[in-house]
Amino acid sequence: MESTIVIINLFGAVALLLFGLAQVKDGVTRAFGTRLRTGLATGTQSGLRSFVSGFVATVALQSSSATALTVASFVERDLIRARMAQIVLLGANVGTAVTAWIVATGIEWLSPLLILVGLVVHRGGSTARKGGGTALIGIGLMLLSLHLLSMATEPMRESPALSAFIRLLDGAWPVALALTALLAVVSSSSLAVVVLVLSLASTGTLSTELIIVLILGANLGGAIPPVLATFSGPASARRITTGNLVVRAIGCLITLPLVAFAAELLETLPLNPAKLPVDAHLAFNIALALLAWPFSGLLSDLMKRLIPTAEDPDTGPKFLDAQALSTPVVALANATREVLRVGDLIERMLVRVENAFRHNDLAPLAEIEAMEKRVDNLQQEVKIYLSKLGREGLEGENLRRSLAVMDYAINLEHTGDIIEKGLGEQVRKKISGSLKFSEDGYQELKNLFDLTIENLRIAQTIFVTGDFNLALRLMEMKVDVRKAEKLSAERHLERLRDGRLESLQTSSLHLDILRDLKRINAHIVSVAHPILDDSGLLRESRLRQAEPGA
Repeated sequence: MESTIVIINLFGAVALLLFGLAQVKDGVTRAFGTRLRTGLATGTQSGLRSFVSGFVATVALQSSSATALTVASFVERDLIRARMAQIVLLGANVGTAVTAWIVATGIEWLSPLLILVGLVVHRGGSTARKGGGTALIGIGLMLLSLHLLSMATEPMRESPALSAFIRLLDGAWPVALALTALLAVVSSSSLAVVVLVLSLASTGTLSTELIIVLILGANLGGAIPPVLATFSGPASARRITTGNLVVRAIGCLITLPLVAFAAELLETLPLNPAKLPVDAHLAFNIALALLAWPFSGLLSDLMKRLIPTAEDPDTGPKFLDAQALSTPVVALANATREVLRVGDLIERMLVRVENAFRHNDLAPLAEIEAMEKRVDNLQQEVKIYLSKLGREGLEGENLRRSLAVMDYAINLEHTGDIIEKGLGEQVRKKISGSLKFSEDGYQELKNLFDLTIENLRIAQTIFVTGDFNLALRLMEMKVDVRKAEKLSAERHLERLRDGRLESLQTSSLHLDILRDLKRINAHIVSVAHPILDDSGLLRESRLRQAEPGA
C-alpha cells in the first residue's frame, strides 16, 4: 500500500509539472506569441542570431518541441532557410537545458508567490496581461511540482526494490537510455524527464554514469515528438525535425562509449552532486551545439537527399465542394478557405523573391512561375464557383460576402502577376548582372519588402475575421507604404546627384521594385475596403478621421 502511494505521488507530481509547462507555453503564446513568431522568422539572418532566437524562444515557451514545430512551419513557408533552422534548434536544445538548470537552483520557495502574483495579473483586462499571468502561474506550478517530486522520492531512499531496479539499469545502459527516451516521448517533454531524474538522483541511489545515460535518453526522446507531429507534413518541415533527431542521436552514440570518462570529468569539477543531472544535461547540449553547428549546412543537404520533395498532384482547389452550393453560408466558407490558400501562395512567392533579393541566390525564384500558374488556376476556380453560387439568388450579407471574396481573389491574382513579371524579373536582373544596391538603398527596399509581407499576413486575418480595428490599421499602413516609397525614391535621387556608383548602376531596378511593392500593397489593402465602407469611414479613396470610440 505504501509503495502504491509513493507511485501515485510521484506520477501526480510529474503530471503537475507537465501541466505547469503547458500553462507557461499557453500564457507566453497569448502574451508574446506574435512577437516570438516574428522574432523567429526575422532573427535568422546569421548563425549566431539563429541560435539566440531558438534559445530565447525556448526559454520563453519552456518547450523545445514547440520551437521545433514553429520553425518547421516557417521553413515550409520559406520564411527561414533550412540551414538556419537547424541552428535555431541547436539554440532551442540549449534553451531547454538552461531552463532545467534554472528550475533546479532551489527556488521552489517562490512557488506560492508566483502563483499569487500570476493570479492577480491574470485578472487584468488585456489578453497580454492574462497570458502573462497564466505563464507566472505555470512557473509557480512547475516549482511546486519539484517540491512534490522531492517529497515523493523521499521514501524511495530505503526501498530495496528501487535499489535492485537501479542496479539492473546500471548494468544495462542501452535499456536505461531507451527507458528515459520512451518517457520523454510519452510526456512530450525532455524537461519533465530530466527533472524526474533530478529527483531520483537526490535519493543518492544513482551513479554518475547512470545519470549521464538517463540524461542522454531524455535528450534523444525529446527530439522524437516533433518528428511524429510533422510525419504527415511536407518534406521541408520533416527535414528540420528529422535533422534535429539525427543530431541528438549522433550525439548520444558518440557520448555513450565515453560515459565513464565523462563521469570522471564531472566528478572532478566543483559541482553539487544533487544537481548533477541538470549540469550533465546542459553540458551535453552545449557540447552538441558546438560540434554540430559547423555541419549544419551538410546536415541540411543530407536531409534534402534523404527526404526528397514529393510531387504534388493536387494543385487544384481543395475546398470548392459543389454539393455545398445549395447552402450559401457553407459555400462562402469554402470559397473563403480556398482564397486563403491563394493568399498563402502569394506569401510564399513574396518570401522567395525577398530571399533571392537578400542572398543573391537565383534558386528561390525557380518555382515562382509554377506558383503563379497555381494562383491563376485557383482564382479562376473560385470565380466559377461563386458565379454558380450567384445563380441561387444571393442577397443581403451573403451577396456582400461573395463580392468581397471575389474581389480579394482578383486582387491576389493581380499581385501574383506583379511578383512574377515584375519583382521576380527585377531581382533576377540584379543577381544575373552582379549588381549591388547602395547600403541605404538596399535597406530601404528590404524594409519595404518586410512591410509588404507583414501587410499580407494582416490582410489574410482581416479576410477571415472582418476585424474593424485591423482593417483600419491596414488602411493606415497604406499611407506608411506610400510615404516609404516616396521617401526612398527621393533619397535614391539624392544618391544619384551625389554620383554614387551603386545608385547609378541600379537606378531603374530600385525605382521599379519600389513601384511594384507599392502596387502590391494597394492590392493587399483592398481587403479592408468593404469593412470600412460598411462602417462609413471610407469616402471614395480617402479615409475619414475615425470618431472617438468608433
